[in-house]
Amino acid sequence: MYCKDLEATPGGSGESNVITGSDGKLPNTAHTKPCLNFTTMSVHNLLGVHPSSDALAQYIASLKTMEPEVKSYSDAVYFNYYALGLSLLFVPKNGYKPATGLTRSALRDADLVLEGLDFYNVPKPAPSDPKTKGTSARKAELAFSTFLGIPLTLALAENATDKDGKTLSRPPHFTVEAVTTGKEFVACLGEPARKGGGAGPSSGSIGIWCEWTGDGIMVEFGGDEAKGPQAWERGKDAVWRVISVFPRK
Repeated sequence: MYCKDLEATPGGSGESNVITGSDGKLPNTAHTKPCLNFTTMSVHNLLGVHPSSDALAQYIASLKTMEPEVKSYSDAVYFNYYALGLSLLFVPKNGYKPATGLTRSALRDADLVLEGLDFYNVPKPAPSDPKTKGTSARKAELAFSTFLGIPLTLALAENATDKDGKTLSRPPHFTVEAVTTGKEFVACLGEPARKGGGAGPSSGSIGIWCEWTGDGIMVEFGGDEAKGPQAWERGKDAVWRVISVFPRK
């Protein structure tokens, strides 16, 4: 299938209708190109688009066509796709201050840009499973399903360096599966610029998290390995729970 030119760029526009000739056949593709391949395209390419952009609409449709639950505040608007395992953060621009509780149709799309995407990995074990006792998964996160677009492709920044200024040898992309662990993230991305969590008793602590600021990636880890006094010793085997993608800094 071929589409009219459509770039996943901030404010990008275009049509996603299939182009056919009068005989119903696909035309010469010299002036067309394949629809966006969301299996290999990095989600970083969506940052900066407006809520009504064609690129974003195509991305959501590639997962499943559905409307989000909208949460609006004066400094942020969230589009929550619970069944998709995806939450989008839009920030107001040009002095726009959305009122609390706006509906989707009441938003000023031209004054909102995509600032972040959260992808969830939230299995829902049976309450009777003894392994679930003592876990501290947040209620809000449990409302989300595991992200439907797994495997998730993350683009890595070029010419990244370590704390000593040495250039890291890394691939251009990192593919995340539902079972990807902390040690796999570090092996590919290198040591994180920031990290935290994991302190306190396992029954009430926050899971460990790592942020690769230069890549615009933050990962929160889940499971018993990510909590408690020895979380950082066991965290290498913890599976990711939430991946947040944001503009690189």
